[in-house]
Amino acid sequence: MNMYHIPYKEIISLTKRVHQKQIKIQRHLHRYPEISFNEFKNTSYLKKEIKKIGLKILPIKMETGVVAELRGTTKGPTVAVRTDIDALPVTEKTNLKYKSKIDGCMHACGHDMHMATVLGAAMILKEMQSQLKGTIRFIFQPAEEMPPGGARPMIAGGVLKNVSAIFGLHVDPHLATGKISLRDGVTMASVNDFDLIIHGKGGHAARPNTAVDALVTACEVVESIQKVISREIDPITPAAVSFGTINGGVARNVIADQVVLKGTARSLSKKATRDLPRLIKRTANAVCKGRGARLEMNILADYPVLYNHAKINRLFSENYLALFGKGKIEETPLVLGGEDFACYLEKIPGAMFRLGVMNKKIKADKPWHSSQFIADEKALIYGTALLASAAFDFLTNGIK
Repeated sequence: MNMYHIPYKEIISLTKRVHQKQIKIQRHLHRYPEISFNEFKNTSYLKKEIKKIGLKILPIKMETGVVAELRGTTKGPTVAVRTDIDALPVTEKTNLKYKSKIDGCMHACGHDMHMATVLGAAMILKEMQSQLKGTIRFIFQPAEEMPPGGARPMIAGGVLKNVSAIFGLHVDPHLATGKISLRDGVTMASVNDFDLIIHGKGGHAARPNTAVDALVTACEVVESIQKVISREIDPITPAAVSFGTINGGVARNVIADQVVLKGTARSLSKKATRDLPRLIKRTANAVCKGRGARLEMNILADYPVLYNHAKINRLFSENYLALFGKGKIEETPLVLGGEDFACYLEKIPGAMFRLGVMNKKIKADKPWHSSQFIADEKALIYGTALLASAAFDFLTNGIK
């Protein structure tokens, strides 16, 4: 399995030792969530915890987020471990004792679990520093949830310099605690988040002929763009265009002079990813011209398809099997959800595994982004041990 011995028993022992510390960290982070690019208090908190562990904090140009390193006593490659740190604009409706204290903000996607898992792995690897043959870079990335995302600014700032591979994780409330899931190749969709601003001409509702109704035009744009998927994208290609908000108008008896549509386009195909923005703009522009309106289109995010590298997945699989035995690894289903971890995978080999956090006994079975989302804290043990073991293995044996 491995060319050189990996101290699995030591990793399990250390994982159990840090578990209560992780729970304390996770609960603190859950109580005090922060929205994308505003993670100032969490950034300070993370720096304090990282300093306690004894990692070296690297300078970054971003106002939020942290990058830290742990260097072994022997020179070798550098592997990165990434976690997101932001929360969602969701009002928590759980009965947790440590529920969010921030109105209208919640860790409804498990990023608090991600941070606690990565910090736990750092604690373990610090204890094993004398055995490490290389460097582990820990990336605490802001703004995964909101466009334009924090991954690309992190990359532009040099977080992948000299990094040979990158590991990521995401909790999964549909997967039982104690299990992980993996998928080689295309796993999550590309994301193009966009705004369509339709400029018309205002007027009195009783005289629509003297105006250019941006609201009516917007409705026609929404309907027409659905045909982009049904008639212009290969039908065997998973793809979707959805509009989440429509805003415009000031009163019932006034023709709207401007409407803003906020939408997202997703696909598992690189070709569809390239084609969708062009087709959306062409279609919307044609409708607007036909109604005497003017279109303005802004692309807010353009995350690529998330592509997991098979050799990294094999590294995860071999280590999880050695740590926890057979029957605990499933296949991650294809989804049209997006993740800006994909931006790192464009640059270097890596993979994101799903960490099971479902435990129906404690009602930890609600979907991502739900106001009642709960993650089973026992899952910290499994994710932490895997990240620590996989990082140790990579530095010791590389990828085969």
